[in-house]
Amino acid sequence: MAWLLVVVAGILETGFAVCLKLSHGFTRLWPTVAFCLFAVGSFGLLTLSLRKLDVGPAYAVWTGIGAAGTAIYGMAFLGDIVSTLKLVSISLVILGVIGLQLSGSAH
Repeated sequence: MAWLLVVVAGILETGFAVCLKLSHGFTRLWPTVAFCLFAVGSFGLLTLSLRKLDVGPAYAVWTGIGAAGTAIYGMAFLGDIVSTLKLVSISLVILGVIGLQLSGSAH
């Protein structure tokens, strides 16, 4: 259950990163509100997961999901440049996240 919280928190991290960009420096109301909601949800779920998980692997999985998700979203919807190196690098991040999750860091 703790790992599921980390995964959802990582997805919410993607949401707050994208909303941060869309807020244009917190000058647009609704993306700023969405940023705040995603951020509180993400940090809240990560905090709950840390009751059962080691901080290193949990934090790495959280940031990995957020980074990969944000990069993929940016390429798919925000016009970010797509390159082979970028796709390979995202794949390596995802593989690292899977490896850390399988490392069995639950107490």
